[in-house]
Amino acid sequence: METSTSNPATNTLSYQENSLNRIALGDTLHRTARKYPDSTVTIENGKRTSYAELDSASNQFADYLLASGLRSGAKVAMLCNNSTQFLIAAYGILKAGLVWVPINTMLAASDVRYILEHAEASTVVVDDQLLANPALRDLFKDIKLPVVACTVGGAPDPVYPTLTACLQDRSTALPQVLIHDRDLALIMYTSGTTGRQKGAMHSHLSVYSALTSSIAEMGIQHSDIFSCVLPMFHCAQFSVAASCIVAGAAMLVQKGFDPTAVLDGIAKERVTMMFGLPLMYAALLHHPARSQYDLSCLRLCLYAMAPMAKPLLMKLIAEMCPNFALGSGQTEIFPMTMYFPPDQQLKRFGNYWGLPTPVNELAIMDESGHLLEPGQVGEIVHRGANVMLGYYKDPDATAQVRRYGWHHTGDLGKIDPDGQLLFMDRMKDMIKTGGENVASVKVEEVLLRHPAVANVAVVGVPHPHWVEGIVAFVMTKSGVEIHVDELLAHCREHLAGFEVPKHIGLLEKLPTTSTGKIQKHLLRSSHQTLFVKAQGEE
Repeated sequence: METSTSNPATNTLSYQENSLNRIALGDTLHRTARKYPDSTVTIENGKRTSYAELDSASNQFADYLLASGLRSGAKVAMLCNNSTQFLIAAYGILKAGLVWVPINTMLAASDVRYILEHAEASTVVVDDQLLANPALRDLFKDIKLPVVACTVGGAPDPVYPTLTACLQDRSTALPQVLIHDRDLALIMYTSGTTGRQKGAMHSHLSVYSALTSSIAEMGIQHSDIFSCVLPMFHCAQFSVAASCIVAGAAMLVQKGFDPTAVLDGIAKERVTMMFGLPLMYAALLHHPARSQYDLSCLRLCLYAMAPMAKPLLMKLIAEMCPNFALGSGQTEIFPMTMYFPPDQQLKRFGNYWGLPTPVNELAIMDESGHLLEPGQVGEIVHRGANVMLGYYKDPDATAQVRRYGWHHTGDLGKIDPDGQLLFMDRMKDMIKTGGENVASVKVEEVLLRHPAVANVAVVGVPHPHWVEGIVAFVMTKSGVEIHVDELLAHCREHLAGFEVPKHIGLLEKLPTTSTGKIQKHLLRSSHQTLFVKAQGEE
């Protein structure tokens, strides 16, 4: 793709023609800043940043990246937690016509290395607090990747240039770079059943279509203030943040979930909309000082990743916010894909996901590619503008997931007579815990590295706080004794915190088929009450 970076005049006509009807994610911030230059876009630790300021700063970072020699198609990774600087960097990358690669900050250094190398990242933006991690610092030194440090924790890093320094003396104008709507905009890595992350590629069009669809479903307005506590390196929270930017709304940006800080922020800043996990809403509801906070400003609370238990939902609607809605989707089909609106919340209970959003089509398919009638159980499939371009450097996985002209979710469900989707079960052996996807085979592989382990099976079972708790069933080698604490320590050494089992059971024998395949469904079904307490019964 051509660009006109250092000298726009050399390609002015092409740029102007492209700009006539182009769709580019960076343009959304630029356009909103022209409409509402003085309006607040982020509130972080009491500091307000205007749309004009965010727009100018992201333009400066885009100019810095282009001046460093990066051109269209180059990948710029980010290992950052929530902050205003996160948005400056992300939108700077997108405005430069480069490919944004956000990375989960909770991953182990080995997984970060894999993503950086697999994505062929040219530069990485990292929070200075994460740079304090010796394993990550050694990683960046080893792979010799240019690093830009976001100064969110205090003193500037002594080795790497800071984001603030990179903005100095750079142009505040929107870069004149050719961007087409189907150009690759970002690669988001998601855990797969093989245990290795797969890079879901999205175009400017697929993300933009999802944002406009989300605004329509949730009714986001310029006057809204959205609580932003889930990590923006995830597609769900980023899509909410980016939707706010398209609509000109404000965001209360907080790093991580602290119930007291969230309640305080909602009351002080008069937050109107919130996005959180069921376990987060439960923590707010049961906070001992909740009655001291005026939460009457909340008009919509969006939840995701899991259904809401009936007792909890009823209490939340009665005591916190009158309107709750469920949004669902996948990294591969930019969320939201399904929306279960407030007026349906108390009419249907269970794993109802509602209706498809305007941007995509829903169907249920059998194994032969035939679409099924309402009431029949099959795989949930989608097609629409928000579907990914494919998995980066993985044509086989891409072909598999888009069989018969539809995107295959790997989830089982059925459509009821009213057109509402009821989720039944996961076809993939994936565990969803605390908003994170964890491949059971990855945890198994780590446990099998321990010299005392002969065999292992990892499953997810219902958990009152984490949606699913990771449980590992371990067979030790004959004559070998080991303590569970030693196995947990081994897991903590090689896995991210959210991937470490919540429980390890030592078994003399694992249930298997006649061919030796472990029967995980038997382990899962016999341990449904392992983490006894149900949501809303605290």
